[in-house]
Amino acid sequence: MFIYQQDRPLEDLGNGVTRRILAHGGGMMAVEVNFEQGAVGPLHHHPHEQLTYVLSGRFAFTIAGVTQEVGAGDTLYKAPDVVHGCVCLEAGTLLDTFTPQREDFLAKK
Repeated sequence: MFIYQQDRPLEDLGNGVTRRILAHGGGMMAVEVNFEQGAVGPLHHHPHEQLTYVLSGRFAFTIAGVTQEVGAGDTLYKAPDVVHGCVCLEAGTLLDTFTPQREDFLAKK
């Protein structure tokens, strides 16, 4: 399967955050998330395993109560149900991979 960015809608989540679901297939999902400087990804948790790869920008990420600054090229792992969130320090883009796919993201479409 080939997925082209121009065919994937960009969703405005508000408060300086946008999301584009890139690809999904039951077992996994890839999502691009764009943040303006100062935008917040509120603390939350979900039953999915999640990898976040920082494509650009700088972020202060909190995972399980520990906060660290990350930038382009860094990767974060979030185990199922672990509380996590971020503050964007410098405008940037994240690539999130979830397993299994986020049905809640698909239901909002």
